[in-house]
Amino acid sequence: MKRFLPDRFTIMLVCTVILASILPIHGVWAEWFGLATDIAIGLLFFLHGARLARETVVAGVLHWRLHLTIVLTTFALFPVLGLALGFIPESILPAPLYLGMLFLCVLPSTVQSSIAFTSMAGGNVPAAIVAASGSNILGMFLTPALVALLLSTTGGGGVSADALEKIALQLLAPFIVGQILQPWIGNWIRSKKKILMPVDRGSILMVVYLAFSTAVMEGIWSTFSLTDIAVVIGLDILLLVIVLSVTMFGSRALGFSKEDEITITFCGSKKSLASGVPMANAIFAGHSTSIGAIVLPIMLFHQIQLMACAVIAQKYAQRLKAKEIAAEPAAA
Repeated sequence: MKRFLPDRFTIMLVCTVILASILPIHGVWAEWFGLATDIAIGLLFFLHGARLARETVVAGVLHWRLHLTIVLTTFALFPVLGLALGFIPESILPAPLYLGMLFLCVLPSTVQSSIAFTSMAGGNVPAAIVAASGSNILGMFLTPALVALLLSTTGGGGVSADALEKIALQLLAPFIVGQILQPWIGNWIRSKKKILMPVDRGSILMVVYLAFSTAVMEGIWSTFSLTDIAVVIGLDILLLVIVLSVTMFGSRALGFSKEDEITITFCGSKKSLASGVPMANAIFAGHSTSIGAIVLPIMLFHQIQLMACAVIAQKYAQRLKAKEIAAEPAAA
């Protein structure tokens, strides 16, 4: 039953939202907290750049069919499904939450959980490392571009030059600096994972607290009902089921090995909360829609994907173990 329970980070996210709802930060304190948040996000992407070994990138790029399949799933299939959600009447899915669902669909894949589930299920781990990391690198360029394209298509405006500049300075520049310094500090940073994890999660919690503080001041909880949130949860589940089915059965139809199928399934179906929250903060700053409403669907999707993929990874692992046991007598 433990795999169905929320993980510790999800509980921290819920507590952060509750704290922002009871004690929202505002005024000059919000400005100083926003500055500290920007610094933490910059440090987060610097660490992402410094962690990724270049040898891993070179080795993984050779498996181009697998990576192309994951990229098309992440940045083509998901956005198409997001546009399809636009046919849902606004009386059922309010416009701000639809914008959040659309933003969810253009985000890159997760890194840590994609690799962890691939490893647990017996998939192609090196390919998963490259695919997940590459998805986040591409996301710095493709996510703002897709947001601009989809918002203009749906009549929601576009991405401002200020937002693109903020992404370049706050996310991309630290990542590049981290990659440049990676040969000298990469091994040390990878060896200090437990020490550096608070930066990873703390920066996300800071952005969520700031975003929901602003949203609470703007009346988010009086704007959206429990029914609205239930609709978002239902649509998150629907999106995940569709993409999991397409990646799992589609990879088999394309002739991928079982190991590659596992990698495509987990890397192609995920959406990154770690990248999504900072990007939302950069892209939608000054937008008429509250950032809290935009990040709410990805926060819910985060926990849903973890629970679903934990079950699927266990099933894959059990089949692999049963296959190995069955092969032992033949080997003997």
